[in-house]
Amino acid sequence: MTNTRRLWIIFGLSVFGAFFILGWFGREVYRQAPPIPDRVLTTDGRQLFTREDILRGQQVWQSIGGQQIGSIWGHGAYQAPDWSADWLHREALALQGLLSQKRFERNFSELGTVERAAVNAELGETMRGNTYAPATGTLTLSPLRAAAIDETAQHYMALFGDDPQLDGLRESYALHTSAIPDMGRRRAMTAFFFWTSWAAAAQRPGTAVTYTNNWPHEPLVGNQATPASLLWSLVSIALLLAGIGALVWFKKFRDDREDLPVPPASDPLDQLTTTPSMRATAKYAYIVVALFAVQVLLGALVAHYTIEGHSFFGIPLSDILPYATARTWHIQLAVFWIATAFLAAGLYLAPAVGGREPKFQRLGVHVLFGALVLVVGGSLLGEFLSIRQVLGLDAGFWFGHQGYEYVDLGRFWQILLFIGLVLWLVLVLRGLWPALREKGHRRQLVLLFAGASGAIGLFYAAGFFYGARTHLSVMEYWRWWVVHLWVEGFMEVFATAALAFVFSRMGLIRASTATAAVLLTSAIFLFAGIPGTFHHLYFSGTPVSIMAIGASFSALEVVPLALVGFEAWETYRMGGRAPWMSAYRWPIRFFIGVAFWNLVGAGVFGFMINPPIALYYMQGLNTTPLHGHAALFGVYGLLALGLILTVLRRLQPRGVWREGPLRTAFWGMNIGLALMIVLSLLPVGLAQAWASMTHGLWYARSADFLQLPVLETLRWLRVVGDTVFIIGVGALAWFVIGLKTGWSYTAGQDRAAIPLSGRPAKVPGL
Repeated sequence: MTNTRRLWIIFGLSVFGAFFILGWFGREVYRQAPPIPDRVLTTDGRQLFTREDILRGQQVWQSIGGQQIGSIWGHGAYQAPDWSADWLHREALALQGLLSQKRFERNFSELGTVERAAVNAELGETMRGNTYAPATGTLTLSPLRAAAIDETAQHYMALFGDDPQLDGLRESYALHTSAIPDMGRRRAMTAFFFWTSWAAAAQRPGTAVTYTNNWPHEPLVGNQATPASLLWSLVSIALLLAGIGALVWFKKFRDDREDLPVPPASDPLDQLTTTPSMRATAKYAYIVVALFAVQVLLGALVAHYTIEGHSFFGIPLSDILPYATARTWHIQLAVFWIATAFLAAGLYLAPAVGGREPKFQRLGVHVLFGALVLVVGGSLLGEFLSIRQVLGLDAGFWFGHQGYEYVDLGRFWQILLFIGLVLWLVLVLRGLWPALREKGHRRQLVLLFAGASGAIGLFYAAGFFYGARTHLSVMEYWRWWVVHLWVEGFMEVFATAALAFVFSRMGLIRASTATAAVLLTSAIFLFAGIPGTFHHLYFSGTPVSIMAIGASFSALEVVPLALVGFEAWETYRMGGRAPWMSAYRWPIRFFIGVAFWNLVGAGVFGFMINPPIALYYMQGLNTTPLHGHAALFGVYGLLALGLILTVLRRLQPRGVWREGPLRTAFWGMNIGLALMIVLSLLPVGLAQAWASMTHGLWYARSADFLQLPVLETLRWLRVVGDTVFIIGVGALAWFVIGLKTGWSYTAGQDRAAIPLSGRPAKVPGL
């Protein structure tokens, strides 16, 4: 596969076509988003809420952590309720009681079968009826429904305050007392909760389904899975099978992969000159491991809060570090350390690929490191202050907490992070520039590496296309550009190109073969993955067309994973092709781990919740963190750690590593992750799915269900996996510290060991 011109054309058309689809149908997200009424009035003229109340309530929700305390439309944390589903159920129950008293002057529990049917029929008609008038921007409700809304609002006013009668419920939700001390803010947030549940129950004009495609499952108001959910689920399964069949056929009959070249007698990378800027990336490796360790400890704390609510083995840590803060930091640090690992790999490889050290490159690496430390520290402090309600609403969005998962950091820190990414991109491109001017397949591989670097540097800017008061549906569209395209998409392309370049530079594969493999893999992945972003938006106030595109294309994302065993085997073969490859044994094993979790975490667990009919019942349940943990750490986490170990191996090329801690780290983290899944996340998620299908989402997320003894036992069992995982992380940290102190390596037979702080001998570059 040496002629890559056709593959470049396929790659270009794939990316262009995929973004065209994402943008074209993205217009529908704007056009058909649920309306935010200017006024919510009763038929007798009483004003309940205004548009200003709803938008201010959205800001209040953001300020306390937003998607880190429960969820809205299924997106967010999994401990407290989904507030849209919870409000909908509570309002429906309140209205049911009021209708029963009005029509029969008895409680609903005292009615006969026929009378109950009559009340429930009127309840469904009232809740699903869309009385919004676009011409006036007014939503008109009956006084009886207004009374039900007032009753529901009082519950949330008390819950987010300090009412002692709800202390037990707050503990079950891991919600700290007086989460919103200001009563005016609490009142505004009830307006936002009402609007999100109204959109989930009111039918979209001209259709028989709600603005959220009948999500959540709520029998009281007639929210059932739609025919479209079932149809597009069947289509997605058919496309998945067809795609797997086509790829297997291609591999079997048409893949003219070249034989691997004879590897050189010695490591070609030993001939590289280790430049000052390359040595400066060592500090990135240390900070990656440090942030990783803190992030894992916070994850253990968050998991424990789901059991004890406010305590950690009896210690009331939530007084200092509430669940919302701990979970925010846990997720933000995951993004930070994984991204930093990719930045370090780019900074190390750029001068190695280009063959020279650009002027002031080392200074740029130091400045970027300082900027990253500032952004990490400043954003975490701002999030803490915002959740503590220290900041104003506007200031909170800019310097505190945006309220949206994975992009929690305040807008000011987000801008600084983007500036840092642009600086990183400049540093990488100026290092690559000499290689970009060369001819041949090596230049094409460098071009792919540069393009992926550009995407990482620039696509984070998608997070600037929404503000504090942007419509929730529109915000979700752009947020998933960051989470799905930036984190899950272009980082993978970057890593694929980086690994291909390293293996080709080692002489283990030909540059032409590596280029062709990266082009083909990236074309398939991005063509499916870019429009596949819509599978996160099935029930976020979007029309059926979004469901159709999301289900169809995201099913194809799984297709390349069907042959992931082949990828793992190829990677494994790399490690045994030459004696000197033993020095890279453990980085390669981390890459093999990536291949395994790609299949299990991204493939099996991802597709389990991907079809619309599955996600209809499972969105917002523990089936989502099941996929998230297995894919985010299993794929991107192990990939990041493998890259860091590769960089460290090159920064410490003269010594022989003591591999015991690395062996413990690798198996501890992988076995720990598997135990988390098998003992806790998977059974809890499946139990919740059953509860959601049987009774409704509100019940699957309720304290009554999650505090059942069997569910508590399953969540306690997560301690087993967490403990094994933490042992693995500790072993990795011990090993990396030992590279600095000297206890993690011994002198080679013919070379003296050199600590990372030393200066390796200068030798000519390749």
